[in-house]
Amino acid sequence: GARGALRAAARALTAMGPFLETLLGGLMVGMLYSLIALGFVLTYKASGVFNFAQGAMVLFAALAMARFAEWIPRLTGLNNKLADNAIAFCGAVLVMIVLAWLIQKLVLGKLVNQEGITLLMATLGITYFLEGSGQALFGNDIYKIDIGMPKDPVFIFEQTFQGGLLVNKEDLYAAVIAAVLVALLALFF
Repeated sequence: GARGALRAAARALTAMGPFLETLLGGLMVGMLYSLIALGFVLTYKASGVFNFAQGAMVLFAALAMARFAEWIPRLTGLNNKLADNAIAFCGAVLVMIVLAWLIQKLVLGKLVNQEGITLLMATLGITYFLEGSGQALFGNDIYKIDIGMPKDPVFIFEQTFQGGLLVNKEDLYAAVIAAVLVALLALFF
C-alpha cells in the first residue's frame, strides 16, 4: 500500500518534470515579452501615439551596438569585453538619441493632432525605413552581442525531480530584470 503510493507519487513527479520545465521556460519568455509591452505602454502614456516603429528602433540600436562592439577593439586596441561593450552601448545610445530626434523633427512632429490612422501609417513607414537603413549601414549578417552574461543552463530541484529541471541562466536573469522593471513602472504610474 504505502510503497505503491510512494512509487505512484514518484512517477507523477517524474512526469511533471518536463511540464514544469516547459512552463518555467514559457514564463521566462513571457517576461521578456512584457518588456516589449512595457515599451509600448511608456511610449503611449508619454506621447499618446502607439509607436509600431519600436521594434525596428530596438533592432537598429542592437545592430549599432553589435557593430560598434566589433569595431571598437580594432579601432582603439582595447581588448576588454566590459569596456568595449560599455563604449559600444554609449555609442548606440547616442546614435538612437540622434535618430529619435530626427524622427520627431522630420516625421512625427509634423503629424501633431492628426488622426490615429495617420500616426499608425507613419510609424509603420518609419519601421520599414529603419529596417532597410539598419541593414544598409551595419550589414545583414548575424551579429552576436556578448556582454559576458552566463549562458550555461543550470539544473534546479534535482532532489524533487529525476534529473532536475533545466533552466537557462540568461533567461532567468532577464526574467528577474523584467519583473523589476514592470514593478517599477507600476509604482511610477
